[in-house]
Amino acid sequence: MNGMTGLVQVVERHDGTVPVCELKGELDASNVEHVLERLTSCVGNEAPGLALDLAATSYLDSAGVRILFELARRLRARRQELRIAVPNSGIVRRVLVLTALGDIVPLDDNVDASIAALRARV
Repeated sequence: MNGMTGLVQVVERHDGTVPVCELKGELDASNVEHVLERLTSCVGNEAPGLALDLAATSYLDSAGVRILFELARRLRARRQELRIAVPNSGIVRRVLVLTALGDIVPLDDNVDASIAALRARV
């Protein structure tokens, strides 16, 4: 299921039992609440967690970082894990490291690594 919200598109898919959501475009204050609800609803109770693919995310502001912290908190409360796939080079990775989100949420170089880590939890 695809959904466009302002400047960002949320693309959902499943890789076996692992839900994968890809954010394409810009995640900012204008669209974070809708994106948070979409991401939360994509993770069923039986899933080990969520692989969030930010490879195609071109911009992330403080509101975007805040909802990623909130998403991680919601998943932890359900004994699920958030893993974020984000290329090593690029502004989005730097933002996640500088805001210490990378201290709480594992950052993987690609979505396949995120999926493999979540599968290992089962």
